[in-house]
Amino acid sequence: MKSFTETERQQFLAAKHVAVLSVAAADGRPPASVPIWYDYTPGGNVRIMTGASSRKARLIRQAGAVTLVVQREDLPYQYVVVEGTVVDTTLPAPVDLQEAIAIRYLGEEAGPAFVRSLEGQEEVLFTIRPDRWLSADFSDEL
Repeated sequence: MKSFTETERQQFLAAKHVAVLSVAAADGRPPASVPIWYDYTPGGNVRIMTGASSRKARLIRQAGAVTLVVQREDLPYQYVVVEGTVVDTTLPAPVDLQEAIAIRYLGEEAGPAFVRSLEGQEEVLFTIRPDRWLSADFSDEL
């Protein structure tokens, strides 16, 4: 196993994956971990959206930091873990960004339709600065 280079880990994170977001829970429960769509451009910050009144949003606001795990589930196994600090919270989340993220995961037709299905539900956008990276690439072990 080897670690990704900085460029490789940023490119891996920028590719389309469903991430697992983990955030500390102050209510005596274990950390909350949930799958989530995200937006990332190499060298930038990670952006995620969720319902403004959700438990996930409340915990992110309280903790101010999250861990994001992105993995390749097929051979060769690879992953990138980002530990980051929330540097911005935008409420409501801009509709154009909601659509861009939905299109990334659902396509040009289904993405905007998904965002329209959320009308009346307030979404919050969290911008996360990557502070620490962990990565693994098992390509050499095949």
